[in-house]
Amino acid sequence: MSACSIRLHEPGDAEHVHAAVRESMAELSPWMAWCHPEYSLAEASEWVRAQPDLARQGQAYAFGVWRDGQYVANCGINQINTANRFANLGYWVRTSAMGQGVAVAAVRLVSEYAFRETDLLRLEIVCAVGNVRSQRVAQKCGAVREGILRNRLLLPSGPSDAVMFSLVR
Repeated sequence: MSACSIRLHEPGDAEHVHAAVRESMAELSPWMAWCHPEYSLAEASEWVRAQPDLARQGQAYAFGVWRDGQYVANCGINQINTANRFANLGYWVRTSAMGQGVAVAAVRLVSEYAFRETDLLRLEIVCAVGNVRSQRVAQKCGAVREGILRNRLLLPSGPSDAVMFSLVR
């Protein structure tokens, strides 16, 4: 496997995002409320179009993850709490790239970016208790498992407890 790289999303990325989401519907939809069977290119375009302004304003940083010129994942920082200098770090990998270390590489690159380019002190990775793959990624990245948060996430199937992990500066 070759190395991954990240870059903030650009306007031309919508088709890549859309194709990756459509390919990965079965794996993403149980965990991501925004991921639904009718997910459209227009939705991907609207999301991608919003990202540069959010990054400029320091409200969110969404990165495309690339390997060998292919869009393989998304990893980002959002839900930024400026008063207490922490944020959520989230990720998903397209089905054809799962199990190849892409998410671990992406989380490492994005957390390095966050601690180098922002004043954030803490990144939180919040995984549904049933999302074992996502929990393994957090563990492999060296995130500390802090505990279970009751009814923390609202999944398409309903409320779910979550496991909280953290990376700190």
